[in-house]
Amino acid sequence: MKKGFTIIELMAVILIISIGVLGSYSVVRDIFASTNLISTSLPAVYLAQEGVEIVRNIRDSNWVADNNWDDGLSLGSWQADYDDQSLSAYNGSKLKLNNHRYNYAIGSDSLYDRKITIGNGPDSNSLNISVTVNWSILGTSHNVIVQENIYEWK
Repeated sequence: MKKGFTIIELMAVILIISIGVLGSYSVVRDIFASTNLISTSLPAVYLAQEGVEIVRNIRDSNWVADNNWDDGLSLGSWQADYDDQSLSAYNGSKLKLNNHRYNYAIGSDSLYDRKITIGNGPDSNSLNISVTVNWSILGTSHNVIVQENIYEWK
């Protein structure tokens, strides 16, 4: 009896090893894609929540200044930076990144576009705030939407 491998045995071993390597490659590729999506989703969620906080801050500043609670909070689509005291008309421009802060004026273009939409709330003393953050990675579009009602609480 001869010792060693036949061609058929060798091809079977190569096939089994190839299937294992390709399976591992597929898992690693999926892990990298998921990591990329998660790492871009987190800032998007924070930017969406920041949009709601900007609107809340304007409402609260109106209360401090003894103005109507909804001054400057007209129905429509808006954009604003984190330190703005008023809303600007939404124009679809991307946020810029400067010193780890997102804004519309200074810095390099980021992945993100934020739209703050103000609509009627469930009653006459409320507004519905919906903030949508859109971005695209690897040719796929993604978005995060945060929605909240704010009320005249004074």
